[in-house]
Amino acid sequence: METQLDPTKDDLPLMANTSYMLARHYVLDLDVDFKSKVIEGVIVLFFETGSQYRKTSSTGKESCHSQFDETNEMTASETCHVPVKNVSACSSKKEYKDYAASDKGEEDTSDKNGNHSNKEQASGISSSKDCYDIENHGNKDFLLVLDCCDLAVLKVEEVDVAAVSGIEKFTGSAKLTDVSKELENLRNQIVHELVTLPADRWKEQLHYFTCCSQAPGCGELLFTTGTWSLEIKKSGIQTPADFPHAIRIWYKTKPEGRSVTWTTDQSGRPCVYTMGSPINNRALFPCQEPPVSLSTWQTSVRTAADFVVLMSGENSAEPVQLQEGVLSWYYYVTMPMPASTFTIAVGCWQEAKLQSFTAPVQANMEFSLPSSQGDFRWHEEICAHMEYPCRFQNPAARLQAVIPYRLFAPWCLMERCKEHLLHLIPQCLSAAYTTLGTHPFSRLDVLIVPSNFSSLGMASPHIIFLSQSVLPGGTHRCGTCLCHEIAHAWFGLAIGARDWTEEWLSEGFATFLEDIFWARAQQQLSHDEVKGQQELKALLRWRRLRDEVQNSEEELQVLRPKKESTGQESESGASVVKHGLKAEKLFVQVHYLKGYFLLRSLARTVGEDSYLVCLRKFVHKFHGQLVLSQ
Repeated sequence: METQLDPTKDDLPLMANTSYMLARHYVLDLDVDFKSKVIEGVIVLFFETGSQYRKTSSTGKESCHSQFDETNEMTASETCHVPVKNVSACSSKKEYKDYAASDKGEEDTSDKNGNHSNKEQASGISSSKDCYDIENHGNKDFLLVLDCCDLAVLKVEEVDVAAVSGIEKFTGSAKLTDVSKELENLRNQIVHELVTLPADRWKEQLHYFTCCSQAPGCGELLFTTGTWSLEIKKSGIQTPADFPHAIRIWYKTKPEGRSVTWTTDQSGRPCVYTMGSPINNRALFPCQEPPVSLSTWQTSVRTAADFVVLMSGENSAEPVQLQEGVLSWYYYVTMPMPASTFTIAVGCWQEAKLQSFTAPVQANMEFSLPSSQGDFRWHEEICAHMEYPCRFQNPAARLQAVIPYRLFAPWCLMERCKEHLLHLIPQCLSAAYTTLGTHPFSRLDVLIVPSNFSSLGMASPHIIFLSQSVLPGGTHRCGTCLCHEIAHAWFGLAIGARDWTEEWLSEGFATFLEDIFWARAQQQLSHDEVKGQQELKALLRWRRLRDEVQNSEEELQVLRPKKESTGQESESGASVVKHGLKAEKLFVQVHYLKGYFLLRSLARTVGEDSYLVCLRKFVHKFHGQLVLSQ
């Protein structure tokens, strides 16, 4: 079937044309059905016009149109150089079938994968080899491309954000008229004002995002799905600036979708979770996968009352009963993050709690880096990232050595979690704080995931997944794995790689900091014991690296596989992740180990304390941003 990966290709295509339109916020409204193993719902995406179009528009409207005409002459496979079969964003071979909105008595018009498309498409864009209508002396309609696979897309429509009560405050000097062109411009202006609200108005922003997501539709949009993408257009709209900036998509996941896994936990109860798929979240919801698309989100999830919904969100959600046997869970994120970091886990999890009162953990000042006037000046500087409610600018957050935390697991693992893991979380959080300073995220959930989880751990905003296999290793195994994942809050999440092939920027730093954090968390160990422990781990890592170098493909041993082209993308913003789908890559740890030894060498050269001061400055300068190795 079309959605199967081509086993002869190993690069992951990132199809979204982020240079033309950039997703800034997602609102998801989802139902989880364990009987059918399907997540069904609606997603509303709010966009800004992309950098590529803003840049060209400064030379005038005509040059803008000619630029797009020239770009759209190529299919996406030509633009992206994606060596995967049938990944062209526009292909004359695709079938466009009628979409029956709600007419009774009509035949099911979905294709074999459950996708639908519109009547207008059947007679329109499928007749053009480039999937664009050629009108107005050769000008072509703009095509929005989203990353998407293993999804049944049912309907796409423009959202009438101008119909929201009280939205007039975002219309500025514009006046609402009946002229359709002015109304379309007004809608886009409202979205622009909403996504660019100052950080101190984030609560108001989330409120209006919710209201806009529930606004009526104002016309269906043409769409088609490919192996890796969802393409959307509006007849007669030829530039991103004029394309609807708020769209609503109805869709369903598929049981075989590769972004989530449906399984049972260690107690035999059903559950579903995002397990860190190589294709990221494009089989969970249509999105923009390239890291440059930093967005916020808010999500409502409905499921049976037996289940607990955990998610990457700043709030610890309290369920609301909608009807007998059905609960709704709501989470939100105000720090812009790549869509790949969105994480969800739905299961019969139970929270592990200590029975007796435990004194709060204080930061271990013996290991704290020396304060200086410079330390305080870092906080006073304006952050370099896009505006959001940043904890580095919050005086209370800067003093918080241990953020609120919870531990969840299946009931059969409760006692082992309490014995080996629960008491370590505040110790490891405090150790991380003494090393790098302000926690980038406001809270942390830790979940022991089902036994089919293929890694030791996975970090996402506000939530960490740990394998059950860390528990038999006792305190040391639990502590080192926990420290590694906590380190990702700074390196991998708060500071992300602009090119995913440079994953050593995340894993190398986390492996290096794992030892630093764990040494500071073990307050009972002497300095010599800590150093002996670290030297032994370095020796074991060296032997593992030597074995991998001798027994793996050379091309998988390179920290920057794209070399001089690292960070480069096509004019549309599309790109590829080199070896992103290569099966062998899942078992190779070279980017962990080489990165670790590089950083260890630097620390030994300049002195560990001096190097950690440098890292702390680096965090304050680059948090909330994407970086390259340089």
